[in-house]
Amino acid sequence: MTALVLGGVAIGTTEFVTMGLLPQVADGVAVSIPEAGRAISAYAAGVVVGAPLIAALGATLPRRALLVGLMVAFAVGNALSALAPGFGTLVGARFLTGLPHGAYFGVAALVAVDLVPRGRAGRAVGRVMLGIPIANILGVPAATWLGQHLGWRSAFWAVGALGLLTVALVATQVPHLPGDRSRTVRTELGALGSLQVVLTLLVGAVGFGGMFAMYSYITPTVTGVTGLPDASVPAVLLLFGASGFAGNLLAGRLGDWSVLRGVVIGMLGLAVSLAAFALAAPHPVLALPALALTAVLTSVLVVNLQLRLMQVAGAAQTLAAASNHAALNVANALGAWLGGVVIAAGYGYTAPSWVGAGLALLGLGVLAASVLLHRRDTRRAGVASGPHSTAPEPAPVR
Repeated sequence: MTALVLGGVAIGTTEFVTMGLLPQVADGVAVSIPEAGRAISAYAAGVVVGAPLIAALGATLPRRALLVGLMVAFAVGNALSALAPGFGTLVGARFLTGLPHGAYFGVAALVAVDLVPRGRAGRAVGRVMLGIPIANILGVPAATWLGQHLGWRSAFWAVGALGLLTVALVATQVPHLPGDRSRTVRTELGALGSLQVVLTLLVGAVGFGGMFAMYSYITPTVTGVTGLPDASVPAVLLLFGASGFAGNLLAGRLGDWSVLRGVVIGMLGLAVSLAAFALAAPHPVLALPALALTAVLTSVLVVNLQLRLMQVAGAAQTLAAASNHAALNVANALGAWLGGVVIAAGYGYTAPSWVGAGLALLGLGVLAASVLLHRRDTRRAGVASGPHSTAPEPAPVR
């Protein structure tokens, strides 16, 4: 399990470090901060494209070999990011780096579930997803500090090296788990035709965009609005990561209790905490607790959305597990873009948090529609089947 978590640390670090170094990246490639946000969106677009494509094509492959290949590609992408001579090539390199992201987390989640007793799937997925909050506790602050002192390119070199270490650990520590030879690209992609899968992906793509709208511009917000010095940014990112770690521990237990309630708690709480951060941003004593609460609820939402997709996807587990990260990175691109739009329009650095609160509420509305449709289908299946029918019923929502 340690090897799987380390891969998540590497991926989480490269995903979020651009946000921590956004002013330095913008200066380094001679663009504005809102324009530099396109590098964040490019990474997210890579995840969106790569997650379903690699998951579908790789469903029949041995899972350890697939994880190793994904992390090699990840390390190469970070090296290309560090070498990028200009903004256009940086955007392209970030897109390539994002391609393995979703498939790695999806396959790692399935491996983790295979390695634990029945009834502990929520905690197993939660442990794999610890890589992201650990990245925010250690990887992102360290890479941000490194980038501030040795140049932003050094951060990507460091993350690439962490990816290579993960390759070595996965190859030696993860047991051989064969792929499912019965799966095909057609059967995996068939899951995308399920209304519940589509709606769950939409919940993540819209609702989780709220967090990214705020976090994409966290550095200029805490320095320009909260009034903290540049040197405090790694500490702020550390607070966010530590809070996310605590949220991950809570998320797994919530998922084992009720996945649906875990998603509702995460989404509704995210809307409230983002609004609170927008109001509290000018006051450090209030802004930092609001930011910490946002991180806790973010972790609760990510883990339970992952579990929700695995519930409703039927046999296409690889695609479902990976597609969650595609949806979350649609949210990444959407949030970073909308945040940049309202900043460029002159509404200030607290405006993305208000946009984020609205996106979270919209995601909650999509979830409500999903649940209502599922319950309607369940009632119809019960009426149509009668007491002696063998017709399959929709999976329970809990």
